[in-house]
Amino acid sequence: MAADRSLARSWRPARSMASSRHAVNHGVGEDVIQGFREAAAEFFRMPAEAKLKHYSNEHNKHCRVFSGSVTSHTDTNDIRYWRDCLKLRCYPVDKLMDHWPSQPETFRERLAKYAVAVQELAQRLLRLIAEGLGLDSQFFEGDLTGGETMMNVNYYPRCPDPSLTLGIRPHSDRYILTVLSQGDVTGLQVKHKGRWIGVQPMRNAFVVNFGLQLEMVTNGVLTSVEHRVVTNSAKARMSVATLIRPNMGCRIRPAPMMVNGETNHRPKYRDFTGSELIEAYEATAGNREALLALFRIHHTKLL
Repeated sequence: MAADRSLARSWRPARSMASSRHAVNHGVGEDVIQGFREAAAEFFRMPAEAKLKHYSNEHNKHCRVFSGSVTSHTDTNDIRYWRDCLKLRCYPVDKLMDHWPSQPETFRERLAKYAVAVQELAQRLLRLIAEGLGLDSQFFEGDLTGGETMMNVNYYPRCPDPSLTLGIRPHSDRYILTVLSQGDVTGLQVKHKGRWIGVQPMRNAFVVNFGLQLEMVTNGVLTSVEHRVVTNSAKARMSVATLIRPNMGCRIRPAPMMVNGETNHRPKYRDFTGSELIEAYEATAGNREALLALFRIHHTKLL
């Protein structure tokens, strides 16, 4: 409980807040964070032939490596993406560990410790969010966050000409919450009032992003943040994004406490499943407004 109080003092949501915030005093040990980051960096340093067995374009694989250096099929521009990504399911650990890379030798052990610690942090954050909104502290437990947790370990090599590339295109995250370790190299930017603003790294702090699922569950009280990653020519960068997901078959809707009969507090979004959310996200390439439009309810005004 002391750790929760310390975290609450440094990070608590306010109503009507779009958020990409740093979480400090979070209780995840520096040895756990840096230990996994070192193992992940070592993975990307391995020879290409050692990583080749993990390369795949099959989205449903439990663990895969892919390159983001080609134009996405969902994009309408010619920007190229300068990223390699290790994408895996990381929690529950006991169920998924055998799918993770076995090299380097420390990878599985360190990832297991990191995944458990970040999962616990995410649940504590969600309890604080629920309390801050006047909901039961356990509101987000169960199906809303009961899917297998995803992790993207993103590696951005030094780029000869950053003006020609992005690390990741502008998007909002799809699920309820993303907990990001961005390391000590800048690159993450969030959009605020039409301008891109850099999110400066803080050692051993986590960047916490609200996702589109959370925006719809809170009926727009908390809003997802649009962000992107830019490249640089001086240093490679690595980030570790942990994405808390719903059960794919669960029904997702605005929380009853977030709606009432008043015109300004009617439900803004229809019911949907986790699977529908994934399909909509792929169809809209993570564009916040386009995705929300697919689920928005258009109420008829009474004359």
